Amino acid sequence: MARVAVVDDEPMVCGFLRTILGSAPDIEVVDEAHDGVAGVEAVRRSRPDIILMDLRMPGMDGLTAIEHINALADPPNIVVLTTFDADQYVLRALRAGATGFLVKSTPPEELISLGRAAAQGNTVLSPSAARRLIAASTDSLSARDRAREPVASLTEREVQVLAGLGEGLSNAQIAARLYLSEATIKGCVSRTLDKLGCVIRTQAGLLAHDTGIAEA
Repeated sequence: MARVAVVDDEPMVCGFLRTILGSAPDIEVVDEAHDGVAGVEAVRRSRPDIILMDLRMPGMDGLTAIEHINALADPPNIVVLTTFDADQYVLRALRAGATGFLVKSTPPEELISLGRAAAQGNTVLSPSAARRLIAASTDSLSARDRAREPVASLTEREVQVLAGLGEGLSNAQIAARLYLSEATIKGCVSRTLDKLGCVIRTQAGLLAHDTGIAEA
């Protein structure tokens, strides 16, 4: 059973997510909060597996809350909630340790499948905005320059895996593409993250786009 907490300053959004996610037999919404401070307290109180975090809230915003939550022992996977109309904080949230982002207009059936993916520790990127989001990371030439040095230490196989991470592929999908076992890819992903100094797959995926290994 995946335990979820929702943090959004709009009670109607919290209610919608509680209804949709709670309809799945393997997902339980265990807490909700309406600002960043309360969100951090909800994590301490309920110990969810996943937290859905809005970014623009009064008081402590979502980005600051993500930083506080990731400083806790054994933090949950954090998925950003966004309208993605011009959310300049999303990339910062991903680099701070969020495991992905969820567009609020995502259809209910996709919400459930993305929730399950997040519970398994996978990167969650809403299909309707994934390309636009990651493309933003290629706008700066300096970002590409900074990314090239760690990427240069990768083997050819690790570069292929990094390209898959940049496309948001799962281990199984990368394994199928490269005709390797999923266990082999899992080990390769781990080594790649270590070499790049990345904590999560999403950070490595952004590096893939910063260097042009994966194109948006």
